[in-house]
Amino acid sequence: MAMAGGRSRVGFLILCVMMMICVGGSAYGEVCIPRKHAALFVFGASLFDTGNNNYINTSAISGINIFPYGQTFFKYPSGRFTDGRVIPDFIAEYARLPLPLPYLFPAYQTYTDGTNFASGGSGALVETHRGFVIDLKTQLANLRNVNRILRNRHGDAETNKLVSNSIYLFNVGTNDYTARVTENSSVLLSYSADEYVKIVVGNLTSVVQDIYKMGGRKFGFLGIAPLGCLPSLRARVNGTAGSCLEEANELAKQHNKELSLVLQNLERKLQGFKYSFTNYYDLVSQLMNFPSKYGFKEGMVACCGSGPYRGYSTCGGRMGVKYELCENPSDHVFFDPSHYSERAAQIIAHQMWSGNGNTTGPYNLRSLFQD
Repeated sequence: MAMAGGRSRVGFLILCVMMMICVGGSAYGEVCIPRKHAALFVFGASLFDTGNNNYINTSAISGINIFPYGQTFFKYPSGRFTDGRVIPDFIAEYARLPLPLPYLFPAYQTYTDGTNFASGGSGALVETHRGFVIDLKTQLANLRNVNRILRNRHGDAETNKLVSNSIYLFNVGTNDYTARVTENSSVLLSYSADEYVKIVVGNLTSVVQDIYKMGGRKFGFLGIAPLGCLPSLRARVNGTAGSCLEEANELAKQHNKELSLVLQNLERKLQGFKYSFTNYYDLVSQLMNFPSKYGFKEGMVACCGSGPYRGYSTCGGRMGVKYELCENPSDHVFFDPSHYSERAAQIIAHQMWSGNGNTTGPYNLRSLFQD
């Protein structure tokens, strides 16, 4: 038995030497990291959150751990703001990684496949839903902590390789802009629209540059959607059917333009910096305006909610208000007033993964993972 066990262990190590980089002799046992392994680290808000808000006091923001959230895939509320999986879940699947665990998940994590820092309701600005979310700078601090853990477990050389091979995925700004147009905040309204966009993009850029200094080289960005046409904001507009809150749409357009220019500049300035940027605004506009082209029956009305467009956030009985629920979430682009159905999330993720220059560039995420 001892000989068989020894042979198995030798075989394991030979396989690891051939295919992976191994660390042994620690309290964590023998751990192997593939030589070309690319982990996925996720930053952002509710479109990307896989459950971090389960572990903080966010009752004023989320309240999604109730039926019908999670009904399609997990069959129970998973902390995701939809009926099933969210965009990073599909990206991880395409990259042959496990579903990204939330950073605050209390059980042991190796972090060699990455982790998810996103927090529903958060923004680039600390002031956005302050006290109820994990803002972007705190998400960066959490990445620094993961980096320290990896160095303690695997040493500097192997951690440096993991960090440089990893993809850092962002969707930031939505809540900063919706808060500006829906909340009477003196802080959020004290700047002009142009100034405000530059501050939001500047905060995001600062985090990206800090990750670059830590050794990160490959970044993915999902821009901002036509926010004024979300069911939640359509419901606020008095006027003709189908009208959008144009102030929010203009902020989204300005953000996408500013971020695109900043990323081009970073690519010129920072050696080895590579990025993928998805034209999310036009993609979501297509889904909303031509739903049947993508296999949906409804592009403007949410599956779950109440009021015009089911645009009031009452899904699951939140706020003690009666709500409506569609028969099949996959027929709808939007699951609730502000978030996509699992099927729409998959379409968006697929464009991020393999989209061409019309939707995603200068690289798509598949290219970054394979690089």
